[in-house]
Amino acid sequence: MPSPGDVDGPVLEATPGPRSAGDLLQDARARERGGRIPEAIVDYETAIDTAQGTGERAVLAEALRRLAILRQQRDESIQARELCDRSYEVARAIGDDGLAAEALNTLGGLHLATGSPAEARQAFVRALELGGSRRDLSARVHQNLGILANIQGDLEEAIARYERSLAAYRDCGDEHGCAITYHNLGMVSADRGLFAAADTYFRESRVLAGRTGDAYLQGLCLVNRAEMDVTRQRFENARQDAEASLALFDRLGARGPKADAYRVIGTVYRETGRPALAESRLHAAIDLAATTGSVLSEAEASRELALLYQTMGRNQDALTFLNRAYRLFRRLDARVDLVHVGGKMAALEGAYRAVVREWGRSIESADSSTFTHCERVARTAVAVGRALGLDDEAETAILLGAYLHDVGKVRVPHELLHKSDPLTPAERAIVQMHPVWGVELLAGIEFPWDMKPIVRWHHEHCDGSGYPDRLQGDEIPLAAQIVGIVDTYDLLTTGRPNERSCSPAEAIARMTVSRRWWSDRVFEAFIAAVPPPG
Repeated sequence: MPSPGDVDGPVLEATPGPRSAGDLLQDARARERGGRIPEAIVDYETAIDTAQGTGERAVLAEALRRLAILRQQRDESIQARELCDRSYEVARAIGDDGLAAEALNTLGGLHLATGSPAEARQAFVRALELGGSRRDLSARVHQNLGILANIQGDLEEAIARYERSLAAYRDCGDEHGCAITYHNLGMVSADRGLFAAADTYFRESRVLAGRTGDAYLQGLCLVNRAEMDVTRQRFENARQDAEASLALFDRLGARGPKADAYRVIGTVYRETGRPALAESRLHAAIDLAATTGSVLSEAEASRELALLYQTMGRNQDALTFLNRAYRLFRRLDARVDLVHVGGKMAALEGAYRAVVREWGRSIESADSSTFTHCERVARTAVAVGRALGLDDEAETAILLGAYLHDVGKVRVPHELLHKSDPLTPAERAIVQMHPVWGVELLAGIEFPWDMKPIVRWHHEHCDGSGYPDRLQGDEIPLAAQIVGIVDTYDLLTTGRPNERSCSPAEAIARMTVSRRWWSDRVFEAFIAAVPPPG
């Protein structure tokens, strides 16, 4: 999580006299820098009240803006926005372009935090127009434009902005600004896999943040370095840094970043073989992120929990949380708050395939006669889909649906799956319930792809002779027909417990006799896709 470059601004001269609004503003800043956030909030509120009474409108604008920053850090976005708007209005009313630009820069940071990058960019550009001649303000705005570029995956632009920001901060002798920029350069370097450089940047940032009393930034450095160490499998280092950041964020009352600390700790426990602790910490991360409205943090924690459940063989739970992560990342994408969403979505789809494939294998392990059956059906069904000219999304649904088409067999009694003699009518009726049971097992999972029709209807026939619902013709979804015809071919060519296997030529001959089971286009695509009989 990049740190915003809007926490500093001009230090206003205190108005002479005891406990003036200016004095209270300076006290609030000192307490904020020392990590005494509740006391700082009280002082900012008192400074605002005092400034309104005494007419110190420059102090009022600055106190409103700084209080907005703390409200945002405590996940109070609505109040933060209102305070920032008031700060801008006061600054414009007194004709102070510098203070108005400060308010716009902070407002842009708030837009960025709440997933409105277009509005953020507008605010930052306007801030540069109003106050860009000031090096300190220019440093902070370029910092924020770098964060925006980083979020949207333009790492080269992010680095260029951060370097301009760092140069401006150095010109101003602003150590705290340099600390923020070093942290953000560390983030970009970690994203690019430049871990040694990222380590150096995070270390520089923590030193300067400690010297300037910014406990929040110290926490960000710790949690982001911990996440990098998980990637490098330095798990003990990652755990120590994440726990240290958790303690800092807890003291500051910053619940959003606490979610990220819990996620890193949970991931460490997962990777070091402590699943119960991992589950607890990842659930805590999800709950915190959900209550603070941090969609990205919730999505990432949900993904990590799904991967934990995958390692535990809890495939349904894994898919439930993969779906949760998928929906959340899609929300980010819809808001144009990209955060490298394209890459994250691709990784999630890979995780889907892995979990579903593993679940398909677990089904086959209960029925040794169907070993690798789901794998073969999935591969050939995708080939049939391509012969029909289906798009990538339809192919993915067919692939995953094929892996899970027999998931309901886990409820079929073991002895029926392995019976060598012909099944009785009553036994056959039980086996034919597996499509219904499969859909029941998947009922609580909202898949991004339309897979459940495949599970329920892959044994339906166009002539109405199939099961479980006796559908006919176009009532049977195309994907279910595709998986159904490939399923039939594979069972014929590999054999069932009470039947010998057919050669590919024999299987196609038998299927041709029964081709009324499938539509002409599906049968023709199947013949085109399967290897020619030899």
